[in-house]
Amino acid sequence: MSKVMMRSTAVVSVCTALSRILGLTRNVLMASMFGTSLVQSAFVIAFKIPNLFRRLFGEGALSAAFIPVFAEVIAREGMEKANIMAGKVMTMLAVTLSMIVVGGILVITVWLKFLPVNETTLTVLPLLRIMMPYMFFICLVALCMAILNSFNHFFLPAFTPVILNVVWIFMLIFVCPRLGDTAGERIYGVAWGILGAGAIQFCVQIPMLLKHGFNPGISFFWRDENVRKILMLMGPAAFGTGVFQINVAIDSLLALMVAQWAPAALSFAELLVNLPLAVFSIALGTVLLPTFSRQVAERRPDDMKKTLNLAVRIHVFLMLPAVIGLLVLAGPIVRALYESGEFDSLSTIRTTRAVMFYAPGLIVFGMYKLIVPVFYALKDTATPVRVGVRVVALNLVMNIAFILTWPAEYKHAGLAFATVLASAVNCFVLALILQRKIGSPGWNTIARSSGRSLTAAIVMGLVLLGSIPLIEGAITAMGGEGKTMQILTVIISMLLGLAVYFLLASKLCKSEMQEAFRPTRDGV
Repeated sequence: MSKVMMRSTAVVSVCTALSRILGLTRNVLMASMFGTSLVQSAFVIAFKIPNLFRRLFGEGALSAAFIPVFAEVIAREGMEKANIMAGKVMTMLAVTLSMIVVGGILVITVWLKFLPVNETTLTVLPLLRIMMPYMFFICLVALCMAILNSFNHFFLPAFTPVILNVVWIFMLIFVCPRLGDTAGERIYGVAWGILGAGAIQFCVQIPMLLKHGFNPGISFFWRDENVRKILMLMGPAAFGTGVFQINVAIDSLLALMVAQWAPAALSFAELLVNLPLAVFSIALGTVLLPTFSRQVAERRPDDMKKTLNLAVRIHVFLMLPAVIGLLVLAGPIVRALYESGEFDSLSTIRTTRAVMFYAPGLIVFGMYKLIVPVFYALKDTATPVRVGVRVVALNLVMNIAFILTWPAEYKHAGLAFATVLASAVNCFVLALILQRKIGSPGWNTIARSSGRSLTAAIVMGLVLLGSIPLIEGAITAMGGEGKTMQILTVIISMLLGLAVYFLLASKLCKSEMQEAFRPTRDGV
């Protein structure tokens, strides 16, 4: 793996980690202000709908379809032709999104005015109406980010989500408390803040695009072979990239049928699980698509396999301690972060259960981000869709089965576990198909490496289980209590766990540690 690629991954990792930390901060504030109430659950569902469009037709699909074609046009026809092609795509996207947003707002307005509504619908739909235009801005932002990634500029696209979280936190601290006395009134401040953040995120992309020579203009002449190629790739990619997000959206909707608090508990748990995932695997997945695209264009299949092998080994090496750590520390972490204000001890229990069943998904959620870019670089967006359709169906079947069979207070955790199992099946099937396409990336090497990492992670978990009571006792003896004791317990436990894991890994996983933290080789 090249130094440039690892440096780019590090840039994306730092920015993404900052965004997730700010996201965690905003969620702590949301928990304190809204708890796991119906208002919070309604907001979660209302926000997921435009966010799902972002995942489907924004970052994932556009990056997968646009980057390979845009890079190819630049290489073969020059920047001027690439600008013209990109202008057509951007205009088409803006017109399509405008129609969807206006149509969605009209449907919601008619629904609220003329159709019967219950308490849940009456809470969800007004929030969704406010946030629908966010879809327009954030999907255009995703296209801008894909273009910048094509220029190997990763900082601003990675930093852009930070803007959303900063605006979100500002609204929670300074605006929401002034909007009314009830949670139902205050939540509208967050919805309007998200819409404003989307507009800001779009505007900050423009100067950097101009700096890189991107000046597309507006074009309604959409009959273009390259545009057609992007659309052909984008359709399947939208579903293929969005499989996990579709599963999460299904979880949220079904969770609302389980209990009014369930979507909120799943949402708070999901962010905790996504935090370690964002630090490396999502960042590496972002960098891998342009890397794989160049390797395909230069006909270097062996380098593709080496790159994938190393990416998977490092992913497993870094995610396994996070999985074990979340399983052991789920309760203390949720209590320390969230439990205050409207988020009570019962909310802690329910969210902890969701975290524990989501935690194993760190491996497969991240693995998907590493495998799928290979298909997209090969311009094969159909295969992830064919597999993804079956996975969504499998997820739905397991969701229903777990809702019907699991205890009432665990049904929402069953939804989380169904998503993990479905994602695992998805990765396994895609890996088998990929092996037939390009050959084995070295699964035996990956398996041996994973076994060594798992050994170190299990030992770390056992040490933590025995140490937590001792840590709590020592802090209490020194006068720590309440929130201070909870936070210190989590911090010390995490530091101890990391120390134990990396001490063992220095003996068991030397090559993974060297590649992850001390990249020294040029080339792949």
